[in-house]
Amino acid sequence: MGPVRSELMWQAVVDAVEIAGSGDPLDVLDLGGGTGGDAVRLAQLGHRVTVVDPSPDALASLHRRGVEAGLAGPVRAVQGDTNDLLDHVEPASFDLVVCHGVLEHVDDPGFALSTVGTVLRPGGHVSVVVAGRNAAVAARALAGDFVTARTLLGRTADTWDVRSMGPRRFVLDELEGLLAAGGFRPLAANGLRVFADLVPSAIVDTEPGARDALYALERLVRTSPEFSGLSAGLQSIAHLDSEEAPPNPGGNSATL
Repeated sequence: MGPVRSELMWQAVVDAVEIAGSGDPLDVLDLGGGTGGDAVRLAQLGHRVTVVDPSPDALASLHRRGVEAGLAGPVRAVQGDTNDLLDHVEPASFDLVVCHGVLEHVDDPGFALSTVGTVLRPGGHVSVVVAGRNAAVAARALAGDFVTARTLLGRTADTWDVRSMGPRRFVLDELEGLLAAGGFRPLAANGLRVFADLVPSAIVDTEPGARDALYALERLVRTSPEFSGLSAGLQSIAHLDSEEAPPNPGGNSATL
């Protein structure tokens, strides 16, 4: 097993694929997929993967990663973001959109999700992972930065200023509210990295069996509201309601 944090994030992708698929290869869009760590692993499992990311350097690394992995078919790489996504991919062309670590950075999360809904096929799925606000509050308080902890506690995703405060932080109700407003029906919610970001790496790396035990503990508590509300990452896997068309993207723009 690799580092616990990265394996937990990969497992979040696997969980989404299991909910979205029936065992057949899927057309997957990895939005903000960067250097393609997840995309290449998905392609190795037989899925058809497109990565959209604004960084040409990241996409070059994706290409190298795919070559090194010996993929029979390349992962499609597109330089772009949520603002110009429809210039690069066709509407209703994907079964699953992986949107991990994106909504924290965009100007308008609702716009980004409406764009996701447009590129999904009817009945398609999205997996969204965002940073958890409660975990950030706890981390700042434990570090003795009580002023920042109080500031974070008093903010919501709607009132968050990305430019002055850094990446946006969410609680689960805010995330699921955004999904519902975008025409999605949330199906599953998971807490990611409830403990993994808090346990010293010296313990995980040196204690025999600690890594596997921590991973197992994380998987055990991921669906528990008592614990997942304090997790560093929040995942919601949602289904696009085929009876309700997603809003037409327009108005405010958003970028990765």
